[in-house]
Amino acid sequence: MSSERKNEISAWYEQHSGSVFRYIMLMVRDSQQAEDLTQDTFTKAFRYYDTFERKANPRTWLFRIAHNVTIDYLRKQKPIETLKELLFIGQGSNALPEEILEIKENSKELYNALGRLKSSYREIIILRKIREFSIQETAEILDWSESKVKSTLSRAIPALEAQLIKEGIIYEKN
Repeated sequence: MSSERKNEISAWYEQHSGSVFRYIMLMVRDSQQAEDLTQDTFTKAFRYYDTFERKANPRTWLFRIAHNVTIDYLRKQKPIETLKELLFIGQGSNALPEEILEIKENSKELYNALGRLKSSYREIIILRKIREFSIQETAEILDWSESKVKSTLSRAIPALEAQLIKEGIIYEKN
């Protein structure tokens, strides 16, 4: 075990574990499970340290690992809930109001509304609007094309708005 690897992963943990945890928490909605998956993320980062390409941003690489760890967990643990989420999709055609983009990640209303969205919509909103990853970084994390990131986000924002309207958090414009 090289001390360079250990030191770098420790530094990444100090710098990014909180944001990785919050990302996973928004996906799984279970604090204890999010903690476990965050640990799994950094364990995998340590194990696969040699595959990290130095041209990549460590934060992007860690979120890619966190995404994969979380998706694997969701597929194994909650197949019926995941199916229900996929069937429960809000529809909307209006642009999302600016004030909604200002809702902080700890907002219970946003947290609940995000939890009711299709998982791909939830992920894209979390990565692009809450975690503020670029289109390119989001594409790397999700292993999607940049055009898929853009088109999914363009459908996810109205779906979130519709969910927030449905829950009475925002009101439809006349």
